[in-house]
Amino acid sequence: MEVKQIATLMNSVTGEILGEQATPIAEDLSNVVDVGKQILDTTDIDNYVKSLIDHIGRVVFVDRKYSGSVPSVLRDGWEYGSVLEKVTMESLPEAVENSSWELTDGTEYNPNIFHKPNVSAKFFNKRVTFEIEMSITERQVMSSFSNAAQLNGFISMIYNAIDKSMTIKIDSLVSRTINNLIGETLISEYPDADYSTKSGVRAVNLLKLYNDRFGTTITADKAITNPEFIRFCALNMGLYIDRLSKISKLFNIGGKDRFTPRDMLTVVMLSEFKQAAGVYLQSDTFNEQYTALPNAETVPYWQGSGNNYAFENTSMINITTPSSKTVKAGGILAAMFDRDACGVTNLNRRVTTAYNPKGEFTNNFFKFDAGYFNDFNENAVVFFIA
Repeated sequence: MEVKQIATLMNSVTGEILGEQATPIAEDLSNVVDVGKQILDTTDIDNYVKSLIDHIGRVVFVDRKYSGSVPSVLRDGWEYGSVLEKVTMESLPEAVENSSWELTDGTEYNPNIFHKPNVSAKFFNKRVTFEIEMSITERQVMSSFSNAAQLNGFISMIYNAIDKSMTIKIDSLVSRTINNLIGETLISEYPDADYSTKSGVRAVNLLKLYNDRFGTTITADKAITNPEFIRFCALNMGLYIDRLSKISKLFNIGGKDRFTPRDMLTVVMLSEFKQAAGVYLQSDTFNEQYTALPNAETVPYWQGSGNNYAFENTSMINITTPSSKTVKAGGILAAMFDRDACGVTNLNRRVTTAYNPKGEFTNNFFKFDAGYFNDFNENAVVFFIA
C-alpha cells in the first residue's frame, strides 16, 4: 500500500481554515485523493517486508437501482389476440324538425324509417421488441471473492445493470411515442416547417402570440426567464385545459368531435420551463395560485440532453414519423394530450434461460415487447416558442 506524507499540506490547510491566508493557496491533491486503478501493480505490497501482496479488505458493488422518470402512459394489456380496435361514431347525429308540434289533419307520420349510425373502426396492430443477452457463471469467478455473500453481490450487480439498461431503453421508447405525437401535431399545422411566422390552434407558438399581443420583441432564449411571458403561458395553458374539456373538432389532427375532461388529460412539461416559472415568477408572487402553471409531469428533455443540457438541445425533437414526415423543431415547452391519444399497451418483460453444461454457464435472455400507439383522432396540443 502506498502511503504519502502530507504534514506540510495539513499545516497550510490549517492556516487557511484559521484565516491566516489572505487568499486560498494552490493545493496539490494528487497525494490525498485516490482515483483508483483497474488492476493492482508492484506498489501494492506491504510496508514491512515489502513482498506481501495487499489483500482486499472490502468489496463494493456498483448496483444502485434506477427507476427512470418518464410520463405515465402505460394503458392496459391482454393475454390473447394482438389487435387493439377502437370503434367510434364518425359524426354526431344531425337534428331534424320535431313533428309533434306540426301535426296536420290527414297527414301520415312514418316511424319506420331506418337511420344507420355512421360508425368506423380503427385498428392498432404493431409491436416493438428487443432483448438483452448475458451469460452468468459462478464457479469460474469464485476464486475472486472471499465468501458466498460477495459472490452473490457480484451476480446481483450484473442483474441490476441489466435492469437499468432495460429501464433506460423502455423510458426512451415512451419518450419517442410522445415525441411522435408532438411531431405530427406540429407538422399538421406547419407543413412548411416555418414555426415562427404564426401560431396554430393545436400547435401553439406562445412567443408569437405574446409578441403580437403586447408589441414586444422578446427572443426565444430570453422568454422562459421573463415573468410576464411565463404569466402569459400560464394563462393560455389554463385556458386550453378548459377548452379541451368542451367537445370540439379543433384539437385533433383527424378533425373528430372529441372532448377531454381534466382527469383524462395528460400534461407533460419541459422541466427547464417548469423550474424557471417557479424561480422567476412564483418565488416573489402574491396569490401565486393564480399565476401557477398547470400541474404536469416533467421531462428533463424531449429527446436528448446534448453534451451540455443547453435549452436548444433539451427543447428539441428531430424525428422522422411513421408517415415519413421529418420534424426538427426546438423550443417545445409542453404537450397536452388525451389519455387515448398516446400510450403503451401489452408491455411484457420476461427472462428465458439456457444452461450450457459443457461450459458451465447460464445464458440469460431478457426480452421485452410492447405496443406503442398514437391516435390522431384524439385531442393533442403542443406549446412551443419560436
